[in-house]
Amino acid sequence: MSKKKHRSLPEINAGSMADIAFLLLIFFIVATTMDTDSGILTKLPPMPEEDQEPPPDINQRNVLEVLVNASDQLLVEGEWTDVSNLRTLTKEFIVNPAKREDLPESPTKAVVSLQNDRGTSYDMYIQVQNELKAAYNEVRNEESQNKYGKLFEELTSDQRKEVQNTYPIKISEAEPKDIGGNN
Repeated sequence: MSKKKHRSLPEINAGSMADIAFLLLIFFIVATTMDTDSGILTKLPPMPEEDQEPPPDINQRNVLEVLVNASDQLLVEGEWTDVSNLRTLTKEFIVNPAKREDLPESPTKAVVSLQNDRGTSYDMYIQVQNELKAAYNEVRNEESQNKYGKLFEELTSDQRKEVQNTYPIKISEAEPKDIGGNN
């Protein structure tokens, strides 16, 4: 009887497998993109200090009230209007070219107060925000053209600051609440 020789199986080199797995991992990390939520870019004022006195009362003529209800209807200074008119109304309010007594004393005192309903659609919210910002951008561009003969974006940083000081963006956005519109 012959004795069978037990043959051992050759070992597999696992070192190269780890290298391949590592390379695949790196490939997938580099090849995939991560979507980041961009949100709405808004610069918030600094937090008030504990011992700071309350803000001064604002003259009602210096405040443009913009309300958006749950049905996406727009109310500007108590009158129903379309979002397409908001830019023109805001520009007239900020600049007050006719020096009306019911509009701000100066552009530096003009405040746009925005109040949304909890049921306001995101689309309407963005449209209103865009129109308000566009009104300020147009006013600043007009001032830049009148003073320097260039668009606001083409000005030097000192010139930009001067125009920004003349027409500061003051949009006060209150906490959303139930204004109405959905019955």
